[in-house]
Amino acid sequence: MPSSTDIIGHESQIEALRSDIASDNVAHAYLFAGKPHLGKFTVAKWFARELLTSDARDDADRTQLLREIDRLLHPDLLVIDQLWMEDICEDFDVLAKSSNVPQQHRAKAGAKTDTISVDDVRALQDRLHEVSTGRFRCCLIRGAERMQAEAVNTLLKIVEEPPPGVVFLLTTESASALLPTLVSRSRVVRFSPVPLPLLTSLVADASTDDAQFLLRLAQGAPGIILRMKADPDALRLERQQYASALAFWHASSLAERLQLLKPLEAKGEDAQRFLLHLALALREERGDALSDRAAALHGLLRNLKTNASRPLLAQKFAMEVG
Repeated sequence: MPSSTDIIGHESQIEALRSDIASDNVAHAYLFAGKPHLGKFTVAKWFARELLTSDARDDADRTQLLREIDRLLHPDLLVIDQLWMEDICEDFDVLAKSSNVPQQHRAKAGAKTDTISVDDVRALQDRLHEVSTGRFRCCLIRGAERMQAEAVNTLLKIVEEPPPGVVFLLTTESASALLPTLVSRSRVVRFSPVPLPLLTSLVADASTDDAQFLLRLAQGAPGIILRMKADPDALRLERQQYASALAFWHASSLAERLQLLKPLEAKGEDAQRFLLHLALALREERGDALSDRAAALHGLLRNLKTNASRPLLAQKFAMEVG
């Protein structure tokens, strides 16, 4: 669980949360909203840490509490983060490092996605009936947009009449994807991309080339830099995608451009990543045709949200930029 010194940026959000504790104005539910990998869940975990240690008797007591919190063993800390999924994440020892709400029911049901079901929320609810050991009890849910409708409705019943001292800390990539009722019952904390100067410390140990690439790729999201540094294979894949995107803008023939756009023909993460790299590579380009190419890319992004044929859209785009 992070301390405030582990958090990159978000000073105003941290100050507001500290003020809530100091003024005894802690809400029963918070919704941390912003783009992926900005540090929303990191801040949520830090806030839970502050709440659960706010009534520590002395330094020794605080140290013991922090040890329990960091190991997800504190009885007043409930976390739904990584979920059990058949053939994807079935190791309960791995799951225990990020989530401590029981998930055996998911294994019995053979869950295949990371959708948060009503049974997941009920498992959390069951833990709330246990006796609290302190003033606060913190329930963290990463990616609240993952919740099924029935799960949201069950959670709402708890949020609307929470047990004394319970604080829900939810994160989401899109508040608009949640039920307005859940948003209105929460104190919303907005997160924005971290300014570039604050991210440079994360790439201080990287080569100049890697540092520039990571900062460009991150787009203000420190979590992306940390993930890429921890996974060289993932970084290598991102570089390959960027090289393909750069080659697209430099391709001289329609056939070559169409071949490079193959990742866009099917929906999915690969297509989304390649679109990002097309945009990043275009920013490095110069020339009279830049504005026309940017307009063509924006048109492609808009059209891909429709039900139109993706191969035909890719072909149209390849012709427009040629």
